[in-house]
Parts: sequence; structure tokens; C-alpha cells
Amino acid sequence: MEIDNLYTDALQLLQQLISIQSFSKEENQTADVIEKILQSKNITTNRLLNNVWCTNKFFDASKPSILLNSHHDTVKPNKQYTRDPFQPSIEDGKLYGLGSNDAGGCLVSLIATFIHFYQQKNLQCNLVLAATAEEEISGKNGIEALLNDESFIMTTSFPNSPLGDGGNWCAIVGEPTLMNMAVAEKGLLVLDCTAYGKAGHAARDEGDNAIYKAIKDIEWFRNYKFDKVSDLLGPNKMSVTIINAGSQHNVVPSECKFTVDIRVNELYDFDEVISIIKQNIQSEIAARSLRLRSTNIALNHPLVKTGLELNRTYYGSPTTSDKALMPFPALKIGPGDSARSHSADEFIFVNEIKEGVELYIKLLEKVLK
Repeated sequence: MEIDNLYTDALQLLQQLISIQSFSKEENQTADVIEKILQSKNITTNRLLNNVWCTNKFFDASKPSILLNSHHDTVKPNKQYTRDPFQPSIEDGKLYGLGSNDAGGCLVSLIATFIHFYQQKNLQCNLVLAATAEEEISGKNGIEALLNDESFIMTTSFPNSPLGDGGNWCAIVGEPTLMNMAVAEKGLLVLDCTAYGKAGHAARDEGDNAIYKAIKDIEWFRNYKFDKVSDLLGPNKMSVTIINAGSQHNVVPSECKFTVDIRVNELYDFDEVISIIKQNIQSEIAARSLRLRSTNIALNHPLVKTGLELNRTYYGSPTTSDKALMPFPALKIGPGDSARSHSADEFIFVNEIKEGVELYIKLLEKVLK
């Protein structure tokens, strides 16, 4: 009966969240709703910007902690939607709505799981719930801000060492994985590149065309193969995704800008990747961020071992999440399917939410007791 009640409440909460616009940086109203739901269960909540967090009732600073984290921001609906993205509707066992799959189903399942354990005594680990913002844009006012917040650090005894390691901490990060375990995740490195030439008149044999220089470099990005291939994440992948050059048809362009999306496996750090690129291209490069590193959790970690006992499979994920910003082991797992994320007429099966609650609880029971 308790699982049924937790599932029912989770489903109702998800429908409520879907009905509220919560694009990245605009999550204040969904944060309000999450706060009120938790407070209605007599749970003391804390808030930093649009991040809502709380600890189990019998938090003990001498014990290790498990962070339960997912996000309540969404991308903007794409133009191919045929439904109202903010109108939650259930048809044929599917709950439709923006953010239903990514990552609303995960979030409400984790909230239900936290509520289940909230008042239990003598747990082996603390639980810290964090419903966070700006995940979809890898923003700095989401989980990263929370983990560096003085109030959060003091309340949860989160280790704030100069090395940024999480000490006894680990995390479950709620993202749609069909409740299988993403034990590794590629890092994301975005490069803005500029090829330089010399302007001239297109009718005369003058100038030095920056587009032609960029093409050579773009071909290198297209064809280069990194030596080290990960068993879990495969090879590094580089994709040129934006290009911009020229002012008018009769002017040889002196500058060509292009952007490269690079997904990096755990066998390379960003400095090594950048060094290899600089040795092989002429264009100038600038990295937008070095924050979204590749991560992995050991296969013998208690969370992973327990997941295997529950017949969950494991894999390496090509997509990034807030797991990349956590300085401690984190397991990405949740109801829903990553293939549905950011798609038109996004949905999650309602039975996936119930399965999510059940499996999260089973996963934690073996670790906490």
C-alpha cells in the first residue's frame, strides 16, 4: 500500500510540474511547488536560488551521505510538438508533457524514495535530496552552486576540501536510463575555432580565403581518430556543428569561425585533447568550459553491486548530466528512456514511474540497512 501511495503522489506531482513552465533559469515556480510538497510531509526544506534540498530527519554528520539528485528545469519545446507541452495528459498508459521523461519521472520517483526513508532511524548513511536547476544548460546556478554553498556545506557536513573531493559521499543522479545503470559518462568539451586569412576582392587573385583554411581543419576534425578507446564509452567523438564566415558574395573572407562538439571518454583529460588538437590544426581554439569532465563509478561500488543484484545492467552513457559536476562517485539511473528526451510530444509510461520508485527503494534498502 505504501508503494502505491508513493506512486500516486509522485504521479500527481509530476502532472503538476508539467503544467508549469520551467525552462532553465526560469524554475522558480516549480521550485515553489517542490518545497510545498515536501513541507506538507513535515520535511524541513532549504533553498538556494531555484535549488531545493533537504536531509533525512535523523541526519548524523558522522555517517557517509548519499545525494539523491535530479533536475526540474526543461528545454524549450521543439517546433514539432502536436500537443500542448504544458498540458499533462495520460493516454494508453503514457503521461505526455514537457519534462515528463527528462527528468520529471526521475525527480518525482526520487522525491517519493526520500519520503519513504525520511523518518527511518539507524540508517547506515544519510540521505540528502536535491531538486536542482539549470541542468539542461549546464548552468552554474544549479548543482554546482549548491555543492559550493556555505549553508549546504555546514548543514550536510559536505567536505569542502581544496581538492574538491566528496569524502564519504556518493550520489544517485536521476536521468532516464530505463532503470539501468550508467556507470560512466562522456565529458563534454566545446571549442570555438577561428581560421584567419586575408580579405580581398573575389574577382581578382588576391586575399587569403579563411573558409578554405577552415575546411582543412574541419576535415581533420572529421577524420581524426584518438588512440585510446574506452571499454565503456568507446572512442572520443568530435563533431563540427556550427560554421560562420563571410560578409558578402564578392569579398574573400578574412575570418571563418566554427564550433566543435567533443565527447571525451575517461581515458583522456581535456588538456590532453586540446594539446593534440593544437598540434594538428591551424585555427585558433578557445574552450568554452573545462567543467563537464568524463566520470565513472567503480563496478565494485556498493550502489553498482546492489544494482547488479537487482538484475540491472550497466553501460557507458554518451550524454552528459549533473554527474559531471560532482566530485564524488555518482550513479546515473532513472525511469524513462533517454531516446525520448527533448523529443516532440515527450512522454513517460506511468508504470515506469512506479517501477522507478520501487527500484530506487530496493537499491537503497540494501545500502542503508
